[in-house]
Amino acid sequence: MTVLFNCSRLARGLVLTTLFLAGQAHALAPEHETRRLMLATEDAVSTEKWNEAAEYLNRLQMLEGEKPADYYYYRGRVMFQANHLNEAQSALEQYVGLAGTDGSHYQESLKLITDIEKTRKANAVAPQAGNGQTERVAVIEPAGQQSLESLRKLYLADSNGEALTLHLNSLLEVSGWRQDQGVVQIDKPADIGYRVNINDNTINVQEIRRDGVDVMRRTQPISVYGVNPQVEWSCEPAAGACWVYDPRDGSRLFQLALGREQAREVAHTLGRLIKLLQSPSDS
Repeated sequence: MTVLFNCSRLARGLVLTTLFLAGQAHALAPEHETRRLMLATEDAVSTEKWNEAAEYLNRLQMLEGEKPADYYYYRGRVMFQANHLNEAQSALEQYVGLAGTDGSHYQESLKLITDIEKTRKANAVAPQAGNGQTERVAVIEPAGQQSLESLRKLYLADSNGEALTLHLNSLLEVSGWRQDQGVVQIDKPADIGYRVNINDNTINVQEIRRDGVDVMRRTQPISVYGVNPQVEWSCEPAAGACWVYDPRDGSRLFQLALGREQAREVAHTLGRLIKLLQSPSDS
């Protein structure tokens, strides 16, 4: 009896092992699984089954290997439908960059990017508090991590405005965006960097872009009156960058290296500076 029982257990184990190995043997190779999930995503989007499309896209993201350009188009559409504006725009911009003008979704992607900008601007002008519809990836907190007094001592500044400006520039210097995101050389400036200075109720933002020996500088003034001091930011690992958004219209203001804590602190400090300049007696 014992021998028969053990043989029966062994037989069942062999059957289960065979079924498991058979399942592995019939699993699709990554390139075929990618194609299958892309077809499923396309079908789900065409029938507006957005939750299904999101599930397929999440499974695609887990697969090894490069994703087809259309993956970013469908990711952009699904993210836009879910009102994740920052991620949607980033994905659509990646599609345009990969597919170019010959892409089958090229014109539609450009239209969607415009729609995203319009939606972001509408949200910035007339935010609907409490309804959960306006994207808030992250906002600054009302209280600072370091007191203004400690910042003045740290930077030997004569005023709160000067202290916050010096602190913001220090943060921007270490979080500049680089094409090569490997080892950061201290003596080599970032490919995209920023400097700010203040003049009465205006913050002047200078963008510095480097391409080899060529350096391009562009400055834009930001008047703080009527501006919401809650500054939004987001990070997109697929794009290798973080963004801090212009509180006037929600457009991208700073393109930073990929680092959530740095992006959060830059947005936080910019918000504090805006709030300070809105009350001249405190600056």
